[in-house]
Amino acid sequence: MFKAYCKAKLPLIDEALQKAMTIEGEIAPTIFDSMRYSLFAGGKRLRPVLLLAAADAVGADGNKFLNVACGLEMIHTYSLIHDDLPAMDNDDYRRGKLTNHKVYGEGIAVLAGDSLLTYAFETMLSQEGVEPKTLLRVVKEIASAAGPEGMVGGQVIDMESEGKAVSLDTLQQMHRAKTGALFRAAVRAGAILGGASDEEVEALTVYAEKFGLAFQITDDILDVIGTAEAIGKPVGSDLKNNKSTYVTLHSVEIAQQMAKETVDDAIEALAMFGERGAVLKDLVEYLLKRES
Repeated sequence: MFKAYCKAKLPLIDEALQKAMTIEGEIAPTIFDSMRYSLFAGGKRLRPVLLLAAADAVGADGNKFLNVACGLEMIHTYSLIHDDLPAMDNDDYRRGKLTNHKVYGEGIAVLAGDSLLTYAFETMLSQEGVEPKTLLRVVKEIASAAGPEGMVGGQVIDMESEGKAVSLDTLQQMHRAKTGALFRAAVRAGAILGGASDEEVEALTVYAEKFGLAFQITDDILDVIGTAEAIGKPVGSDLKNNKSTYVTLHSVEIAQQMAKETVDDAIEALAMFGERGAVLKDLVEYLLKRES
């Protein structure tokens, strides 16, 4: 079901992103080329898909909220551009292509990330068919997830932890912010935009938090046992950068068991949605099989 859902939704998301990025840069066209380069480099669009699927799960039509979904993908893409910079992870490849700074230079890459972040909010606030109060609530939540108490804060912990043996609590705090916060915001945004009850939002919040944890654990596993061809970048980067991961703190086998238990917890949180939650269930189960 998840594959069929993505097959139907990804063209809609990409079409909406293309539409949003049809702007022409009269002052500096290069920046738009750089933004488009990374935005259309073949991402899985997990965050937009999660938003649409969460809205569907509460009985709404997720297709009505594509502008907010696009904004999430822009924020995610900006974070990848900056993560790849020499000052951070110093990666040459992303999704099998040269990273942004390798094509456009470090300065333009920084500005492309900045541009995607700011343009994301312009795009989200252009969403039609949503009560202003509801839209502002959603945009504020996404902003919080992307900022110093969310994704950026998690990246700071990550940088400050390089070369150190960190505790499991620190590792979990880092990934709740760096990776999990935007997943959480995507699911909650879809639920809120779809008119979910407080009970439904709470259940989907638990699901999203477990999804984010499972995603990170499997990401750590892939960095050890994955292939560069499938992942789209060199494996072993965590080891190269002396980073603590769920694998280095435990083992591949224990990390795999942790991932399975976390996925089971996520599925349990979906019980109240019945068949409407089938796509979200398939999506979190996919994490145990992912190769990239």
